[in-house]
Amino acid sequence: MAELPPKRTPLHAVHAGLGARLVPFGGYLMPVSYPGGIAAEHRAVREHVGVFDVSHMGEFEVTGPDRNAFVQRVTCNDVGALEPGRAQYSALLTERGTFLDDCLVYRFDDRLMLVVNAANIEKDWAHLVDAKRGANVRLRNISDDTGLLALQGPEAEGLLGSLTAADVARIPYYGFVEGTVAGVQCFISRTGYTGEDGFELYCRAADVERLWFALAGAGRATPCGLGARDTLRLEAGYPLYGSDIDDTVTPYEAGLGWIVKLDKGADFIGLAALKRQKLAGIGRRLVGFKVAEPRLVARPGYQVYVDGTPVDVVRSGTVTPTVNAAIGTTYLPVAQARPGATFTIDVRGRRAPAAVVPLPFVPRRTKR
Repeated sequence: MAELPPKRTPLHAVHAGLGARLVPFGGYLMPVSYPGGIAAEHRAVREHVGVFDVSHMGEFEVTGPDRNAFVQRVTCNDVGALEPGRAQYSALLTERGTFLDDCLVYRFDDRLMLVVNAANIEKDWAHLVDAKRGANVRLRNISDDTGLLALQGPEAEGLLGSLTAADVARIPYYGFVEGTVAGVQCFISRTGYTGEDGFELYCRAADVERLWFALAGAGRATPCGLGARDTLRLEAGYPLYGSDIDDTVTPYEAGLGWIVKLDKGADFIGLAALKRQKLAGIGRRLVGFKVAEPRLVARPGYQVYVDGTPVDVVRSGTVTPTVNAAIGTTYLPVAQARPGATFTIDVRGRRAPAAVVPLPFVPRRTKR
């Protein structure tokens, strides 16, 4: 079967008009960077404010009397702990306790919404439909109908506050409100993937262009692409599905055990496997590292060795603007997964020394 061409977000023409470099990503044609470059976009978010088009992400709506029980069963965090107007980071797991996907769960008065990674929309949707098992819920895939912008950086609150009557200063971290921004009906979520304070704005796909032009431009937010999104999230120690986490990795191995609520009172998918792993202990752990020689950049896929024995590959790796060093992530045996432990990486045929460093690489400045 011929591969389908990548889809386009509602802002595709806007990105092209700004001179963005567009590449396939997660089934969509997405901007990697704009003419100013990744480093400038990265610094804009760390120092001022940037805006990202993330309308490629998937959104699933869950309604009906059994909605809370259903989402409890298909995710590992505790939906019962969520009040309306709050969100949580969670995961959809396999029966082996490994990641089918990581996700956000939003709780409204009358529904729940799951936000999933673009590349996993079809797989996740099929998983949820299969898991329904006669539950009294209605599932709606609203991905194509939803526009999503991420406004991130220390000046995000001020810019957003100037465009809405909502009291955005009072929105807590992982909280959200419904309101109008620049005349566009949205729900405004204090979440993000950069390590900075900021918001994610969900609206109708038909309205996202109007919202973009209210936020982006001279004196407002710098347009940012996937390149800066990746360097920012790596510095902040946030995992990327398909790189740091996948269906071979459990939350305990990824350092995300805090999203697993074994005692939440629901027999969720993957529970038995995670109970066994917690009892037996893990054999490996995701770590951050820094390469001793900054010119030797450890790229994803490069082989990692401990005492000459291959143990994993680089999961994420590049030189980032704030750290200004070659950094990355990999899985190491638990005995070596401690700050200061050393190992080597095959960088273009040369064994480059590297050392484990604590995550995140830079302090997160999300609002607490």
